[in-house]
Amino acid sequence: MSRVLIHNATLVNEGEITQGSLVIENGRIAEVLTHGKPLSAPCDELVDASGCYLLPGVIDDHVHFREPGLTQKADIHSESCAAAAGGVTSIMDMPNTLPQTTTLEALEQKQELMAEKSVVNYSCYFGATESNYKLFHELDERHVCGIKLFLGSSTGNMLVSQRSSLIRIFTSAPILIAAHCENPVMIEKNTKLIKQQMGNRPVPIFNHAMIRSVDACFRSAEMAVEMAKLTHARLHLLHISTSKELRLLEKLPLSQKHISAEACVGHLWFAQGDHRKLGTLIKVNPAIKSSTNRDALRKAVMDGRIDVIATDHAPHLLADKEGDALTAASGMPMVQYSLPLMLELVDQQKFTLETVVEKMCHAPARLFQVSERGFLREGYRADLVLVSHEGEHKVTREGVLSKCGWSPLEGTALHWNVEKTWVNGQMVFDGQQVNAGCRGEALEFDR
Repeated sequence: MSRVLIHNATLVNEGEITQGSLVIENGRIAEVLTHGKPLSAPCDELVDASGCYLLPGVIDDHVHFREPGLTQKADIHSESCAAAAGGVTSIMDMPNTLPQTTTLEALEQKQELMAEKSVVNYSCYFGATESNYKLFHELDERHVCGIKLFLGSSTGNMLVSQRSSLIRIFTSAPILIAAHCENPVMIEKNTKLIKQQMGNRPVPIFNHAMIRSVDACFRSAEMAVEMAKLTHARLHLLHISTSKELRLLEKLPLSQKHISAEACVGHLWFAQGDHRKLGTLIKVNPAIKSSTNRDALRKAVMDGRIDVIATDHAPHLLADKEGDALTAASGMPMVQYSLPLMLELVDQQKFTLETVVEKMCHAPARLFQVSERGFLREGYRADLVLVSHEGEHKVTREGVLSKCGWSPLEGTALHWNVEKTWVNGQMVFDGQQVNAGCRGEALEFDR
């Protein structure tokens, strides 16, 4: 195998920003050349990274690639190509497909599809239902990232609401429980009230955040935290969207936490006022909320209450996004632009560059105990992204690789660009196009 030298980059890794170089050999990081460390042997290929930043590949712990069963919206190949173009080298896919990934057979089928079609590395969540907790002990903990629990009804209607079922799930889970938390009773009550107020008129999208309210999120998350403490289960709260939920989280190193939390790019970038321009394009569950809530989430990323930044990448056809606060589909495609968007917030001094790498690369690897990925370390898999910071370019519909063919970011000016992406040492994205013939590997977890 050839030795590839990525030369004269600015490496961002484990809290340090350093000038240096890196060698790829046999799919792994063979050498990290910083602080004057010399090259041990000649290389066959040189990548001049002058003026660019070399980061570990992003690990996105929250995507919906829609396959099997919903491939009119997206599929594993199209969305993994979009991920690679965005510097995302590993993904964890959610279970609300058709069929839902709630049986061992469905899980095996999806894993086979991932192996066949994904250009990035992958794992799949196992979906919890009211009655399938007895299957948890049969899961391959080495390859299943977590158990997904819907404590609020969302796309796919996999809601688990019976307290007795929840206790069994939390008690039986041998691995991390990743929970979508919205209180369905409060949502139903808010929906009825809005319908009464509006009569037969369409419900404006601005009301989505009132229907899926701050309290609906908080009460559900509070119950999940209570359940985790009661049963000593490992809980990961997905897509925190409110300042109130932050009361449930601690400012501790991730290694000391039993309950962790994720914020998604959409909730960190958009605020409720953006509905005036973007309408239902940014309708998601939980809802995009006020700028006060968004700013609180940004602060929590920096102070350690939020552990991971992910996307909740959830493509829909534009026709599905038509309608009002009640009828338009919830979800938006974000994986292709998540890293550049968070780097824009570095420019805005909301985050530091080191924090973005920590929350998007290191922390997911630590949280899920991903084997040999997520860091620029010798011997680790060569999952890498090279980004540049110069000029300005706008997101265009023509540049969107997701199968749905649109982005809520169209027209947004970005100043960071993904130049190259390597997955297991293969250059999967060269700055212009994805090498569609590449295939990722199943993630392994050191548990």
